[in-house]
Amino acid sequence: MGKKTQRSLLLLLFLSGLVHCSAALVFWTAVVEINYFISPNKTVDKDCECGIFGRNSPLAQAAGFVVIPRGDPKGCGPDPVYNVSGLPWIALVKRGNCTFSQKINAAKRQGASAVVVYNVDGSGNGTAHMAHSDALEIVSIMIGNIQGMEIASLVRNGTEVRMIIDAGSPHGPWMDTYWLYFMSIAFFIVTAASVAYFLFISANRLYNMRMHRRAERRLKSEAKKAIGRLRVRTLKRDDEETASESHMCAVCIESYKAGEVVTVLTCDHIFHKACIEPWLLEKRTCPMCKCDILKALGVEVDEKDSMSQAAPQEVTVITVAGGEAMYEVPLTDPLNFDPERQEHHYDNGAFEGEAARGQ
Repeated sequence: MGKKTQRSLLLLLFLSGLVHCSAALVFWTAVVEINYFISPNKTVDKDCECGIFGRNSPLAQAAGFVVIPRGDPKGCGPDPVYNVSGLPWIALVKRGNCTFSQKINAAKRQGASAVVVYNVDGSGNGTAHMAHSDALEIVSIMIGNIQGMEIASLVRNGTEVRMIIDAGSPHGPWMDTYWLYFMSIAFFIVTAASVAYFLFISANRLYNMRMHRRAERRLKSEAKKAIGRLRVRTLKRDDEETASESHMCAVCIESYKAGEVVTVLTCDHIFHKACIEPWLLEKRTCPMCKCDILKALGVEVDEKDSMSQAAPQEVTVITVAGGEAMYEVPLTDPLNFDPERQEHHYDNGAFEGEAARGQ
């Protein structure tokens, strides 16, 4: 598995975990509407987006008359807890003494269409995001203590209070306005930084490529001028190079023939003109002795250019008058040349022995 694939998987896992955590932090408000009669001809209607749906509550509408528990307002006693009629009703119960699930299930068993839990004393109209994993499939919300005490007081006094619960709006880190502003700005900054970095890398790469091509063009231009100064001659029948097939061009490995045009390098080695000129444009050195022809002709080359144009080590051809062509393979680093340590091996063992006796 490549590094890019691993990074993509890690990013996917991170984002999925982030979405999961964010979903757990999101909560929905509840719109609570109540109405009741204070006289035969006067009705009071109140509504506010002041409730919060429980984490395990369905986001649905519920309606009915408000009913409070008998005796203990916290609704934690044994069944039956509520005095109910056949009409749809909503349980209003105070927070405390038992779990939210126990309160909700007690009302659910007696047929409540919804459960409203109001907060503890001293909490004002503050609410909490209650969890009730053991009480499902019934609308359950929490409202503030002040509002809950007011409704409970009306019910105790015999007032019939009708309540309608409806879904409000989502809230949380992904829905909060300031958080969205922050995420938008952060996304813009990260995107801008990524684009700027990409443009910088691309511009730098294009600049380096342009400079490299410019250096190559300059070097080839200088090389062409220098190559034009090399001595050129046309071989004749009585020339030494055409008299024996042992003399051959080290570039194309072909023997010289009368009438062919050859170029004489500064090191006095000769090659076919058509062979050596493209070679020198690319390699700059003599194929036989590795002499830097351009430097010998006074063409200065920058170190960077020389590294990009440096030729790999080539096989050196040695010709012996009256014999066959033999090949010399340098075994030491040509950039760290030491004449005393340079060793040569020849294909012809007899010649190697002769060379050793000659030394």
